[in-house]
This record gives sequence, C-alpha cells and structure tokens, in this order.
Amino acid sequence: MDTEAEHTEPRERTDHKDEGNKLWGGRFAGSTDPIMEKFNASISYDQRMWDADIRGSKGYVKALQKAGLVSQEEMEKIVQGLDKISGEWAAGTFAIQPFDEDIHTANERRLKELIGDAAGKLHTGRSRNDQVVTDMRIWLRDAISTLKGDIMQLISTMVERAAAEINILFPGYTHMQRAQPIRWSHWILSHAVALSRDTDHLVEIRRRVNVLPLGSGAIAGNPFNIDRELLRKELSFDDVSINSMDAIGQRDFVAEFLFWASLCLTHLSKMSEDLILYTTKEFSFVSLSDAYSTGSSLMPQKKNADSLELIRSKSGRVFGRCAGFLMTLKGLPSTYNKDLQEDKEAMFDCYDTLHDVFQVAMGVISTLTINPTVMEAALSPDMLATDLAYYLVRKGVPFRDAHGCSGKAISLAESKNIPVNQLTLEDLRTVSPLFDNDVSVVWDYTSSVEQYSAPGGTARSSVSAQIQHLRDWMKASGN
Repeated sequence: MDTEAEHTEPRERTDHKDEGNKLWGGRFAGSTDPIMEKFNASISYDQRMWDADIRGSKGYVKALQKAGLVSQEEMEKIVQGLDKISGEWAAGTFAIQPFDEDIHTANERRLKELIGDAAGKLHTGRSRNDQVVTDMRIWLRDAISTLKGDIMQLISTMVERAAAEINILFPGYTHMQRAQPIRWSHWILSHAVALSRDTDHLVEIRRRVNVLPLGSGAIAGNPFNIDRELLRKELSFDDVSINSMDAIGQRDFVAEFLFWASLCLTHLSKMSEDLILYTTKEFSFVSLSDAYSTGSSLMPQKKNADSLELIRSKSGRVFGRCAGFLMTLKGLPSTYNKDLQEDKEAMFDCYDTLHDVFQVAMGVISTLTINPTVMEAALSPDMLATDLAYYLVRKGVPFRDAHGCSGKAISLAESKNIPVNQLTLEDLRTVSPLFDNDVSVVWDYTSSVEQYSAPGGTARSSVSAQIQHLRDWMKASGN
C-alpha cells in the first residue's frame, strides 16, 4: 500500500454553501472536514427526541408571539409547519439530510423548507444549549413514566404470585448456607419491596427532571422578556430553573437517572442470581418456562437460564454507562461543553436496557414453575437451631447462654451422625437440664415460620400484611 500517497491525497471537503445550513455557520469561512462532520454529529441517535424537540419549539413560539417577536400569522405558520414535521416523523417519512448534525438542525431546516423565512424567527433568543436540555428533560420525564409503568407491573406480578403461594415453605439462606425456614412468598416479597423503593426513587427523580431550563439562552439568559411561566405551563413542567449558567450546563438529572438504573438493576441482578441457583439440578426449587430459556449447541439435555443471566449481565452494562458519564462530568468547567453530547447515548441506552429487562423479568416471574415438594424436602432440622435456643430463652435462659447450648446440641448430633431432632431427651439434658418433653414442638417447620410475625416476618399473617401493604402502595402510586 502506498501510505505516502494515501496521506497526501486531499479529503473531499464539505461544500461551503452547506455551511449556511448550520445553526452556527455564519461565523466560519472554511468548510468542515467530513471526518469532523461525522465526529460532531449526533443526529444518528438524538433523532429519537424529535417529538420533544417539536413540542419545545411549539411552546417557545407561543412565548415569542406573546413577546411581540413574531406575529400571530407567523406563529400559526410555524406551528402548522411543526405539526407537519411531527406527522412526517410519526409516519417514518422524515428525510434526514447529510448536513443535519442534530435533531434541532434537522427540524429547523425542514421547517424552513415548508414555510420559508418565518422559520428563521423560531430560534430568536434560544440557544441549542437550552434547547437540547429542554428536549432531554421532556424526553426523560416521558421515559420515566413508561419505566414506572413497567416496574409497577413487575411488582404486581410478584405480589399476586406471593399471595397465591403463601403456604409454601423452603430454606432461607445467609452466606449461601441454609439459615432458617421461610415462606417462598417471603422471598418473592423481599425483592418486590426493593423494587418498590426503586419506584419511589424514580418518582422523586422525575420531579427533579421536570424543571424548565428553556429561556436560559446560551449562558446569560434571554433578553426578549420571554414569559417563562407561560413556557412552563405550555410544556407541563413543574418548576423553572433559577440560574441560566447552571441550567444549561448541569446534567445532574441524567447522572441521577443512570445511578437509579444501576441500583435498580443491582436488585434485579440479585433476584436473578437466586433464581439461577434455584433452577440448577442441585436445588431444583424452580423451573423456567421454555419461553425464557435456551439450550446448548452441543449438549442436548441443557436448559439454560439465559433470560436471568442476561438480566444479571445488563447490570454491568448500565454500571458502565453511569461510571463513564460521571467521568465525563468530573473534568468539565462550568456551563455547556460539547462533552455533554455524551449524555444522550448513556440516557437512551439505560432506558432501553431497563425497559427490556422489566418485560423479561415479568415474563420470567409470571411463568416460573415451582417444586414445593423439593423445596420442603430441602428443609433440615439443623435449621431449627435458633428455635431450639429460643425454647431455652422462654424458660429464662439468657440468649447468649441459650445460643451456646443450641450449638452444643448441634455438635452432639453431628458426633452421633444423626439429625438434631433425633437426639433423645437425655441427650439434650446433657446440654441443659431445662430441656423437657415439650421440646418436641421445636421440630416443626410450620410452627417455626409462624413465630416470626413482625416486622414483616415469615408468619402467614405477616406475609399477608406485606402483600396488603404493597397492594395499598400500588393503589396509592396510581397503578
């Protein structure tokens, strides 16, 4: 290869007349390198904000008309043109041109094609700096509403499953070791409660997202007496930003959304890890539906929990987006810098990932088959060691002493190679003289779970109370 010739060959340059299509083109006499054109452009991904951009522009032109900067006729032409552009996007017929570097440029270019010079008045007093962050906030608040609906459906599925399977017992684990008997429903609800916290957090984030930055201009504000309260109402924002420099340069709301997505997926990843273990032959507590499983290309017998493994893996993807964007933010000076173009891909990708994950998780939970016989067979008498200690506590023994006695009983059973519930009364009295015939009540798994009633314990009434609490919460939350 003739590398020398390759480096000296001039690149094809953008035709200078096309620089005028840019919102910033008037300042520049030279043309833009095609590589820079591609490097700078965001239209390939920010076009998904087309609706938010049009809504923002329709609100802004009304404020321009009130300020006397466009006539009633011009405002109507602009609104009609924007409506036509909206229809083209919705129908999939909007034609992106080579020099549409972003959604704002594309929409304004098309508006000029449709209505002529009046389109040029739309950007009066507005910067892409306040325009883009307005678009993002409109888009994200809508996305949050969708995600809230997704997560609420998942929680509802989990709660109703817990209600239907409330009597099934199985082992609870700490440190991945069998700990105490619990209800299967208690396990389901432990994850539903975590997701309910995520939902509450998401609602709080939406409130902080829904603050209007439009009217901040590029950095110093807007000189045309634009009525921002009118804009707030037109665009359905809850509040108005108070500092123009902060408004156009901060992306706290994006960072907070990315962190929320990371935390939510942490919870779903933990649930997935449990279920992956429970589906193995070693556990066989549950079985995934074929609809949410895949097989092996080599081993015909395999039924892999790929749906759960992918949910688990998506958490890493979202964590990376969050960490990467925070690294972008940390080195920036104040106000707007082009580095902030990185915000949208991270935001879009985390939304898309969560939207898919919620739907798959709901499918997994709603179609899961449980094996109650295997679950209850996995319960073992040593899991009642705490109940044995509590037996002595009820007879007046300090808990630390009772704990030691129970441990000695377990050790004695192991030395005899028998389950602890097969120790004779005489054996137990070598550990503590307070053991009596009524110790037999300890060796009942249902009695064990029934004693743990509050707060939110494994007793049937306690689990029922959790279910009712979550049902009430969902009703109050609008689902």
